[in-house]
Amino acid sequence: MSGVFGLFNQDGKPVERSEMGAMASLLERRGPDRTAFWSEGPVGLGLTLLTTTPELAFEPQPVRHGASGCVIVADVRLDNRAELLAALDLADRGQILGDAGLILEAYLAWGEACLDHFLGDFAFMLWDPRHQKLFGARDHFGLRPFYYHHTPGRFFAFASEPKAILVLPQTPYRINEARIADFLVNQLEGIDKTCTFFEEVFRLPPAHCVSVTPERMAIRRYWTLEPGEELRLPSDGAYAEAFLEVFTKAVGCRLRSHGPVGSMLSGGMDSGSVVAVAKEILAEQGRGPLQTFSAVGPDPETCVETRAIHAALTMSGLDPTLICYEHLEELMPELGELSWNLDEPFDNHMTLVRAMYLAAHRKGLKVLLDGVGGDVVLSEGSYIARLIRRGRWRTAYREAVGQERFWGQAYPAWHELYKGAKAAYSPPSIRSVHRKLFNSSRQSKHLFQNIRESSISQNFAKRAHLEERLISLEKLESADIRLSYSKERAQSIDHPYLTVGRERYDRTASPLGVEPRDPFLDRRLVIFCLSLPGNQKVYRGWPKILLRRSMLGTLPNQVCWRKGKQHLGWSFTQKLFTPIAEGDDFAMRHQSNPLHHYVNPPLDIDSSPHCGEIPTKPSNISTAFAHKHLAAWLRNHDARPRGA
Repeated sequence: MSGVFGLFNQDGKPVERSEMGAMASLLERRGPDRTAFWSEGPVGLGLTLLTTTPELAFEPQPVRHGASGCVIVADVRLDNRAELLAALDLADRGQILGDAGLILEAYLAWGEACLDHFLGDFAFMLWDPRHQKLFGARDHFGLRPFYYHHTPGRFFAFASEPKAILVLPQTPYRINEARIADFLVNQLEGIDKTCTFFEEVFRLPPAHCVSVTPERMAIRRYWTLEPGEELRLPSDGAYAEAFLEVFTKAVGCRLRSHGPVGSMLSGGMDSGSVVAVAKEILAEQGRGPLQTFSAVGPDPETCVETRAIHAALTMSGLDPTLICYEHLEELMPELGELSWNLDEPFDNHMTLVRAMYLAAHRKGLKVLLDGVGGDVVLSEGSYIARLIRRGRWRTAYREAVGQERFWGQAYPAWHELYKGAKAAYSPPSIRSVHRKLFNSSRQSKHLFQNIRESSISQNFAKRAHLEERLISLEKLESADIRLSYSKERAQSIDHPYLTVGRERYDRTASPLGVEPRDPFLDRRLVIFCLSLPGNQKVYRGWPKILLRRSMLGTLPNQVCWRKGKQHLGWSFTQKLFTPIAEGDDFAMRHQSNPLHHYVNPPLDIDSSPHCGEIPTKPSNISTAFAHKHLAAWLRNHDARPRGA
């Protein structure tokens, strides 16, 4: 993840070199290899480089096209370079043309329609002096961040992180209280794809582009995830073979790097499948072994997740690193410092992931694969409800029983059948009336529960319009069974939850100069999975059945046929809480409490859990930990950031 940034003074004021330098200084942690910027008149573009592809090692960004005068900066990895080079008749320049230059050439050939041709992860901005226009875009699923501020008629600023925009004194600096409310109820992180913790700094949504001229700014969506016809193949084996072909391409593209590549490895199917395919590709290329990073507990006998990871590590071609939550002192003090200096409070529970990125950084890695998108892309969604709607009660019952067998008593078969029948047989008009009559009281009860658990002030909740935000989220989450199955799944993938999840990984990795890559969010793979019938997503209660079938004989059976999903994230966070909560640097005992505006009663820092005094209820620990992080974040952001 390199850092990109820039400034366009729409009022014609020349960009100052000091402004570009200040913006750059706040992004150099994510791009420590080289810093460069260009400015001319009212426009400036810059980059802090993290060298993660072979081309980035020799491409001197910002890239300027001599004949047109166009200039580009890009945080990018294009996965269809060969096709683009051929289409642009530039195959002979492939060895000297980087991905940013390739985007610029595509823009010069096709204009804004160039976005129809890109495959990969990117956030870029280019200046076209012929039309006095900035033009930029963010990739289809938001793997690369893109933030901006616009004061109409005065200036437009963009960057990979909000702080590089907020360092400019002309950018308004106001905390967005609605986002604080989102955090305190621990539910509204995925309310949309645009808001941030600062009132006038926004995210450019995935699959959107922005154009800025001296007169105006315009944002539009350039791509929509549209499912095609349902894929019909003669056998389960044929589906598995077809999936594996696309999946292997997706993994292979993400192994293109300037140095060694690593991967997260849990005891589940997603990262396990990524590792199983990646290690074989690296072995064929003579680049093995694949370095893996796993979060484990101290005793495999009592921890299913740890046991499954050890089973996965019996695969050949791996160089494993195991990180145990009982030995986090090995990652201190960096882990503690990173955990208490967050870009967003939402990242407070990312201790496990942060520990893996830190371990990878210490081993000199700049690229780390993961399987985060697998849960969304391969989800079965409303499959049981659709079976019931089609009168296939026996199959629906088999799936519900199988689901209970896989997940345990948390998902009783009768409840899944009840939910499915309700969704299948309630006419849309009846459901609409039901929502109007009963949702208000249900939502109020739900809101009260969230306020009580978070200790949020009811006055603040009203001021932040919290109830309206909860209702908006519920509408986003409601699946419409009237849609086709593939259309429903496309809407689920397009939900903000996936975007904010990937953004969390970026914020966690970027301070360490590590770039996350997710093969499950390869556009070709996503479109392929949308075409699958429901019985290739789940079978007899086994989720991701197609992935399991495609990995037979590659992943150990202990992983392929493991039931349930145990996660050690809370164990890591809880373990970190104990030694740090007592520290003077973090408890901030002698300063005024910044939470009194939001939490009622205010959090008493002194009475929060310390060493040996951790509450026994996880919800209490989680709430206290979240409050401490929010207090730390508010203090760290009580004033505008300063550049070097």
